[in-house]
Amino acid sequence: MSGAAVATVKVGDELPGRNHKPDNVQLFMYNAALWNAHRIHFDLPYATEVEGYPGLVIAGPMMGDWLGQCVDDWITDRGTLVMLEYSNRQAAYIGETLTAGGVVEAIDADTGEVMLDLYIRNEAGDVITPGKAVVRLDS
Repeated sequence: MSGAAVATVKVGDELPGRNHKPDNVQLFMYNAALWNAHRIHFDLPYATEVEGYPGLVIAGPMMGDWLGQCVDDWITDRGTLVMLEYSNRQAAYIGETLTAGGVVEAIDADTGEVMLDLYIRNEAGDVITPGKAVVRLDS
């Protein structure tokens, strides 16, 4: 994004949202790539009967990755993601549609840095994974 284009970013601008509805295979493969062998992510009888969850639990890092993808989709090749943080506050389960999104929270015109308020919302509209990011836009 050029210096002139940085001026077009406004506090309150929304990042394009993206829906996610992973299936059992996607969840399994994601956790396998992380070497995360916690059975709540792949063993339905264990997750429901032993741990008491209503279904297979979507991995928290997966939701964090969705936030990063949301930011990357917004900046494309116009800048760099320099900071991302998030906190998983509520579990989500296979079968739910979750939405990643965000909004421009602040802009530092001198550095070209844009602060973003991010979220993962469940189907009820509750923010289950809030986050923050800083993007440095190219000048």
